[in-house]
Amino acid sequence: MTFNEKTLIVICGPTASGKTDVSIELAQRFDTHILSCDSRQFYKEIPIVTAAPDQEQLSLVPHHFIGNKSIQDFYSAGDFEIDALNLLDRLFAEKDCVVMTGGSGLYIDAVCNGFDAVPDADLKVRERLNKIYDEHGLGKLLEDLQQRDPEYYGVVDRNNPQRVIRALEVCISTGHPYSGLRKGNKKERPFRITKFCLDIPRELLYERINKRTEIMIENGMVEEARSVFKYKYLNSLQTVGFNELFDFFEKKNDYATAVELIRRNTRRYAKRQMTWFRRDKDIIWVRTLEEIIEYLKKSGAYPLLIC
Repeated sequence: MTFNEKTLIVICGPTASGKTDVSIELAQRFDTHILSCDSRQFYKEIPIVTAAPDQEQLSLVPHHFIGNKSIQDFYSAGDFEIDALNLLDRLFAEKDCVVMTGGSGLYIDAVCNGFDAVPDADLKVRERLNKIYDEHGLGKLLEDLQQRDPEYYGVVDRNNPQRVIRALEVCISTGHPYSGLRKGNKKERPFRITKFCLDIPRELLYERINKRTEIMIENGMVEEARSVFKYKYLNSLQTVGFNELFDFFEKKNDYATAVELIRRNTRRYAKRQMTWFRRDKDIIWVRTLEEIIEYLKKSGAYPLLIC
């Protein structure tokens, strides 16, 4: 299977939509590699809570950016942009196409579009926001962000204090919404990009989320959370699954409540992911692998594709 120019195929979608299986099948058909752009699957200590591909899946095709960092490493979307582009340069020397998959819209945008130059914030503002977070929690900061920048509030990962604080820093320091400053000219890439998003019916998606939560618990989710509990302050652990279990460990809620909150908050996270992806006019919405293959066959951009 060949393409008439180097092509990055992006498979995105909400959590539990089946991105991993679709991406593996696609990569097998094209005899190529997969780049993960899931912002939590980078961390080797937490494969269960992050639903990282298991060893059997990893053995089917070459994967990159899975378990390549420690939770104690700081790793931003900007870092990922640099690393992913460098890797793509090497892969495209041998492959006509590469598959990139994940549900972290910010990291997808980093590779596909690059980042705008957002002004640095006043360090005094950052200190004040961190103090508010320490004393009052993330909810207080989210209320402020909703007032100052409702557009970014609608898509931000509300379990990630670093991103919320960064947005507020810019809003307060510049007097302008963070979302407005992030809009700019797309950076040119030396390869074609085609983005597909898995559009799963809501009821089915919620069933998958509930089922996956059960499987994660059976596979040792609670034990994994306990193993990193002492690092609960790290940004890498500010995500659905850990937040609820950490509260359970601290006796802020009981076990049944923690599990139900994980299901609920995962559904809410999936909804925010879809909000992010719907703003991207370049995305092609599909439900199956066959629809992706059919699009590639019919697209004039791929006259040399043979299936």
